[in-house]
Amino acid sequence: MSPSRWTRSAFLFLAFFVSFVAVDSAVAHAVLLESLPALKGSVNGPDIPLKLRFNVRIDAARSRLTLVDSDGSTQALEIGRQDPPNTLSAQAKGLRRGAYRLRWQVLASDGHITRGEIPFTVVKP
Repeated sequence: MSPSRWTRSAFLFLAFFVSFVAVDSAVAHAVLLESLPALKGSVNGPDIPLKLRFNVRIDAARSRLTLVDSDGSTQALEIGRQDPPNTLSAQAKGLRRGAYRLRWQVLASDGHITRGEIPFTVVKP
């Protein structure tokens, strides 16, 4: 095999490998598509339904939702059991007026963990 042909073959192999890895990593993680409350949104309290919808099936049993108050205190939330396979829901009860963050951690069906936060404000208790 001539050096130029070998170089071309190696380049094609490398290009294929890089594109395969890029596609694999793009589909590997759960991406948040929609949230209730919305990112930086305002809601009326004191009881607030929470809902997160992702682009892939997630393992709700191994996922977590945590509510963080403006003073930094945290409250683990119970995830609903009747949700579609790409959705998590919970209920936050007794919230006072103020800023909150909903921390989420999900396990996608392919085994990858994804985390994020949704800041929101309660305007009426």
